[in-house]
Amino acid sequence: MHPSIHAEATPERAAIIMAQSGKTRTYGDIETSSNQGAHLFRSLGLAAGDTIAICMENRPEFFEVAWAAQRSGLFYVSVSNKLQADEISYILHDSGARALITSAALAALAADVAGELPDVAVFSVDGAADGMRDYHAECVKFPATPIADEEAGSEMLYSSGTTGRPKGIRPKFERGQPITADDAVVLVASKLYGAGEDTVYLCPAPLYHAAPLKYGMAMMRMGATLVIMEKFDAEGALAAIERYGVTMVQFVPTHFIRMLKLPDETRQKYDVGTLKAVVHAAAPCPVPVKEAMMAWFGPIIYEYYSGSEGNGGTFISPQEWLTHKGSVGRPLTTKIHICDEDGNEVPPRTEGTVYFSGGPSFEYHNDAAKTRESLHENGWSTLGDVGWVDEEGYLYLTDRKSFMIISGGVNIYPQEIENLLTMHPKVMDVAVIGAPDPEMGEKVVAVVQPNDWDDAGDELAAELIQFARSKLSHVKAPRQIDFMQQLPRLDTGKLYKRLIRDSYLIASPTDGGNAS
Repeated sequence: MHPSIHAEATPERAAIIMAQSGKTRTYGDIETSSNQGAHLFRSLGLAAGDTIAICMENRPEFFEVAWAAQRSGLFYVSVSNKLQADEISYILHDSGARALITSAALAALAADVAGELPDVAVFSVDGAADGMRDYHAECVKFPATPIADEEAGSEMLYSSGTTGRPKGIRPKFERGQPITADDAVVLVASKLYGAGEDTVYLCPAPLYHAAPLKYGMAMMRMGATLVIMEKFDAEGALAAIERYGVTMVQFVPTHFIRMLKLPDETRQKYDVGTLKAVVHAAAPCPVPVKEAMMAWFGPIIYEYYSGSEGNGGTFISPQEWLTHKGSVGRPLTTKIHICDEDGNEVPPRTEGTVYFSGGPSFEYHNDAAKTRESLHENGWSTLGDVGWVDEEGYLYLTDRKSFMIISGGVNIYPQEIENLLTMHPKVMDVAVIGAPDPEMGEKVVAVVQPNDWDDAGDELAAELIQFARSKLSHVKAPRQIDFMQQLPRLDTGKLYKRLIRDSYLIASPTDGGNAS
């Protein structure tokens, strides 16, 4: 399946609709723009196996560029538009991207990136600007017909690690694969959720995330209509469901919580009866939240657990969840192994590290050590999560990899934030943890040991938050700074972070969990 097939059969069918503006791209539009983009990439000397990067807000051009790369045999890296210039430059350098396609909203960042990486061709979909070439103006110079050497490319996803810098998962590249080759997400969406060409799929999340990107591409492979929210807001999502007759949507638990907090009269005024499947993932969902959503939307809420690494995953239907509340399901084609610290498999209902076998192998790009750390001696692989299975094989997650923070469905890794704050002249030591937050699931909290205890207070806290925001995307910057006279480190220098994190887990939500 491929959009080109639907462009030939039904060129006027809506492929993409922007939820708020109603701006639409047909399958015919996608065929023309992606073909011209493929010609442009070839004119830049990009051959199959090379890499480009896409960094822009939610808009139709995101997929136009992605499909141009896909039919050119290129890897396409989706980069968060909330990152700082040095973070974007790192991903471009690490992935080997030779072109960056962005927008006017990121002109200042793009100019900085262009200055740091002069060999990367930078384009804007909004016209030429400082350091950026006009993507559309250059595309329209080329034919709207396919390039002569079409072959399938692939997304290259980045999954942050405890070393602080994100790590790429670069799929093994097989030359000569047809652009219509089978896609795993299409198989899952069609078989488990009933998706097809009649589906109207709502995407409420940023397209640079793995699931919105991969599911959006899958929907267009099937000929469905993809409704994209420019930016999520709870009532806007309900309005989009009613306005466009949405039949399938993928949320994260924070979306659920925000919708449930709407006044009853607001929730009740929108018709969500067209929904046939609601899918959620990305973060653990509190059982009461999911129960409330089931009561509202009906027993149509599906869940899956997986990672960008693609080594395995679990799925659970609404009916299964109602009899296994809190579970993230069972695998379809892989096998789960729960192992203790010595790598030995443990019996049901015993916590341990979650490993998968029977799935695709993966490697972390430019990080052989991290790849080795993810492997069991039997060849099984792990995302680093901790959990247990019941006697029927249903998986329950009880912890997350290396104290990863999940805030609003976004994965945040503390080490990068700690490394930055440690460089502040008034900071002796720092630990960053995720503290419970009723709306976002977790919030980023930095527990700081100052050089001078007399500096501990609101003024330094504000200074550190501003310092972090000037260097990191705001989603990573701490929302709370607390102070501790001595962080709990072992003689080896290892930070005993669990002691700090546990104090926040048991603290009252109203006392801020101050560690001082």
